[in-house]
Amino acid sequence: MRKLLILAVLTVLPLAGQAQKIVLVDRIVAIVNKEVITFSELNEAVASAERQLRRQGTQAPAREVLGQQMLERMVMDKAQLQFARDTGIRVDEVQLDRAVLRVAESNKMTLAEFRRALERDRVSFDLWREELREQILLTRLREREVDDKIQVSETEVDLYLEEQKLQPGDRAEYNVSHILVRLPEQASPERIEAARARGEKIIAEARQGADFARLAAAYSDAFDAMQGGILGWRTHDRLPETFAAALTRMKPGEISPIVRSAAGFHILKLNDRRGAAAGVPAVAQTRLRHILVRVSETVSEAAARRRLTDLRERIAGGRASFADMARAHSDDATAARGGELDWVYPGDTVPEFERGYQGLAIGEVSQPVRTPFGYHLIEVLERRSADLSPERRRMQARQTLRERKSDEAYQEWLRQLRDQSYVELRLEEK
Repeated sequence: MRKLLILAVLTVLPLAGQAQKIVLVDRIVAIVNKEVITFSELNEAVASAERQLRRQGTQAPAREVLGQQMLERMVMDKAQLQFARDTGIRVDEVQLDRAVLRVAESNKMTLAEFRRALERDRVSFDLWREELREQILLTRLREREVDDKIQVSETEVDLYLEEQKLQPGDRAEYNVSHILVRLPEQASPERIEAARARGEKIIAEARQGADFARLAAAYSDAFDAMQGGILGWRTHDRLPETFAAALTRMKPGEISPIVRSAAGFHILKLNDRRGAAAGVPAVAQTRLRHILVRVSETVSEAAARRRLTDLRERIAGGRASFADMARAHSDDATAARGGELDWVYPGDTVPEFERGYQGLAIGEVSQPVRTPFGYHLIEVLERRSADLSPERRRMQARQTLRERKSDEAYQEWLRQLRDQSYVELRLEEK
């Protein structure tokens, strides 16, 4: 890692009959605690952001604007990564290799095919792999420092459930995008007024027809800026209360006035709205069974997939029953029951497993499905609609309240980390 004492990279070019000329090859554009960000690193990040925006169909902001935006993002990432490493968070090579393989499989490619696809896009595989490591570090950091510390009391759950009884029809869903203008924790009145003026300028541009995704990429301090600030579909109760209050008064396509939160000023765009039936909805339950083959030092990813593919062919060909194969081959505790998990609700299993069974017909056996536990074959036995039990309603209420608090808590934590870090910006220096 480059240290603070490295100020620039120079080269000396001899010129015939003249004194030697010093040419600046690279320079420091930011210092974050004891580490630096160089101009070449910033250029790589800007080029990567431009490729991402192009793939999304979003026009990139002017390079100077995008450079400022990416530099602040790199400062925040570096501060977080330093904090993660200083406090003991690690991603070892085995974990990283498995994550790389999962990304390739999610794109329906082998590892070799995925590597070639990156190279066609002029992306270094080794660089991409290290960026993936950093993404995993940042995710684990957020889980430890923010998500795991969110508390939801029984009183909050009681109040939430009571609100749902009083407003049974308030089950609208909103497709939302947002822009955040972050403020330091103890911002001066002048700093607050400058941030508000910046927010009003963004609102004016958006209401005059500027592409909101482009504005988010250019101005938003939120972690989803390069995705156009898209929050996606959220039910009314899964939004921060300040967002929900503003959105109830808006029509699709409208831009909100400034919304203040602990993190700063937000601008919201309501992309679409859809309603839902009043009352407590019935939910789909699925009864299924599975065979798990764990990946280990003695069982490779390829070997696990091959074993399950062979088992699937035997089951599909009628040469063996699913239950017998589960008893003989599954590494899960359900093996003795023929792999049966009984009835599951949405959200009961990890997302990869849930996606694996949702598209199956009754009696259909999946292809091998990768989850953090290993590889699975899944068979759907039965489906039904059922009302939520009181215990299940309380569990969902608690999860909803956690989600409502999570984004705001993360933005507040980022603001505090930024305020506590030593940051020196030098992009304007030549």
